[in-house]
Amino acid sequence: SCLVGSEMCIRDRYNLTVDEASAYFNIGSDRIRSIIEENKSELVLMVGTKKLIKKKKMEDFLDKMMVL
Repeated sequence: SCLVGSEMCIRDRYNLTVDEASAYFNIGSDRIRSIIEENKSELVLMVGTKKLIKKKKMEDFLDKMMVL
């Protein structure tokens, strides 16, 4: 387990911020933003005005890609 205080490891989270997704997937944050903008209905959960990336959906999306 990766819990430190109330923080959870990125690998254990259901949703990720753009910065967390960038670190987790080793993809630049500008490219992450571009990917989620093009696939918003599948990959993004809006919490107010905050965009969260559905980690499992993003993993599935990237598994199908050959080039980003």
